[in-house]
Amino acid sequence: MVNPSYRDIALRYCVDDLPGASVLGARLQKILDCLQLGRSVTPLSLAFLQKQGLGALYRLATGTLSYDSFRERALSEQSVRIETATAARLNREAEERAREAEERAREAAMQAKMKLALEQAEAARRARESDPQYIAKLKQQKLRARYGVDTYVEPHCFSRLMDILKRVDAGQRLSLEDFVWLSSVAEDYFTKELRAAYHRLEADFFADEFKKTHDPWAAVNASGHYRKCNCAGDADSLLKTIRVEKQKSPKLKSALCTTHGGVMRDLGRWDEALQLGEKAHVLRPDDFRPCTLLGAVHMETGNYGLGQEWYAKAVERGATVDDVDQDLRNIFFQADQAKQVEMREFLLREDPVRYAWAKPKARIHKGRPQP
Repeated sequence: MVNPSYRDIALRYCVDDLPGASVLGARLQKILDCLQLGRSVTPLSLAFLQKQGLGALYRLATGTLSYDSFRERALSEQSVRIETATAARLNREAEERAREAEERAREAAMQAKMKLALEQAEAARRARESDPQYIAKLKQQKLRARYGVDTYVEPHCFSRLMDILKRVDAGQRLSLEDFVWLSSVAEDYFTKELRAAYHRLEADFFADEFKKTHDPWAAVNASGHYRKCNCAGDADSLLKTIRVEKQKSPKLKSALCTTHGGVMRDLGRWDEALQLGEKAHVLRPDDFRPCTLLGAVHMETGNYGLGQEWYAKAVERGATVDDVDQDLRNIFFQADQAKQVEMREFLLREDPVRYAWAKPKARIHKGRPQP
């Protein structure tokens, strides 16, 4: 901190331009204090004065100059010091301004480059988006994404698959040949989204046929397709318009009851599903389809023994064991965890080899398989 009295002493000895002259405890202030009190200055202090370029003060301290001669010389030294310090300050300020100007120039150049890069990228984007090939590719990507075809498509399948996707997206039915191709050669691309769209188109087609012709078999076909695209509610609405008891053919009556029972199963209306399945079985005792329906509903509601009895009847009437097992797999894997545990215990007791697929999958834990 600057003391006013020290400031006066610094003025007396013409060093008030030096910070250390007026600060208590500073080396130069202590030397000035000694001179002011008439004390001798130590050799170390004298060496300090020489090192600092304070020649006049050094000679005053050593007694080789009178105060008047000292003051004239000291003022001259101070003037030089002030000029030198001022020049150095101005140089520093000029250098700082130059650095700031250089930094601004670099920043401006960077901003210009960034602007140019953005403009070039935007121009490239506009050019790309107006390119017919790019537009076609983008449409293909969106179309494939809409129908879940997100895997690599073999070149020999690509054109036909894209044609099928376009037609399905336009609401056009597929030919039998296209369906067979998707179900065999192009099975990897017959995604659940594409299957749902296919069945929806078929369902709507047969529903329209029923409205035009009032042929109940068209409604049966529509119902089957509605169920396969998770539209059981639409199938229910359609089938409700048909009075089964007015139909003459037992085969048709059974088919209507069976498909409507399947719809009730999909909607979780188990009692109605069972009633319709039993009615269909009475109408066509030798048809395996009502038996399969009843087997599925009983399995889904936890009546596993009864379910297996109906599945056995279905096999006796023409259903294949593979079809029954696939039905059981679907029921098992769609059930919640608690139901899976119950059904697994039952199936493995029945036949651990046939139903090995129901066993819990092994989990890897610390390098060892765990049940």
